[in-house]
Amino acid sequence: MHGSSGVAVLCLASASPRRRDLLASIGVTVEVRPVDIDETPRREELPHEYVLRLAREKARAGSRLSALPTLGSDTAVVCAGRILGKPADRAEAIAMLGQLSGRSHEVLTAVAVNGPAGLLEDCVSTRVVMRDISAEECAAYWETGEPVDKAGGYAIQGLAAIFVERIEGSHSAVVGLPLYETARLLQRQGVPVWHQPA
Repeated sequence: MHGSSGVAVLCLASASPRRRDLLASIGVTVEVRPVDIDETPRREELPHEYVLRLAREKARAGSRLSALPTLGSDTAVVCAGRILGKPADRAEAIAMLGQLSGRSHEVLTAVAVNGPAGLLEDCVSTRVVMRDISAEECAAYWETGEPVDKAGGYAIQGLAAIFVERIEGSHSAVVGLPLYETARLLQRQGVPVWHQPA
C-alpha cells in the first residue's frame, strides 16, 4: 500500500488489511510482509503477555524480510479471563458471540516496532460492552461472512457495530492497531506520520 509519495517507510509484518488501512489513515506508507508464527498461547501465559510476545515475534520475523523499520501487532479478545481467538467454524463463532452478549469484555492490542531505536512495544486495553444479542442475530451475523477471520468472532468497524453499546478506550485498537500509541512508537523509530516530512 503506497501513499501519495509512493515510497514505503515501514514494513508491516501482517496480512491484515485493517492494520494496513489504519496506518494509511495516519499517512504511513507500508510494504506488506506477512509472517507465519506459532500463535499458540503458552501455559499460564497471561493475555497481555501473550499479545506482546506475538507482536514482538512478528516484528522480529518481519525485520528479516525488510531493511525498513518493521511493525508487528496482535489483538486478543478476553472474556472472563479467557482468550477468544478466531472462530474455527460456525458453531464456535455463534458460541463466542453468545459469550460476549450482554456483558463487557477486554480487547488487548499489542504493537511492536523493530528499528534503529531497537525493539519498542506497547499494549493497549479497551473495554467493550455488548448489548444482549439473540441467537437469531448470532446466526445471521455468521452468514454475513464477517466473523470468519476476526478475534472474538466480530468486527467492531463492520456489521457488528450494532451490537456494541459502548467502548472505554481506543476504538482503533479494537479494529487492530492503537493509532495514538503506534504513532508515538513510529516517531521514536524515525518513521514519519502525516504531519512530518519524510
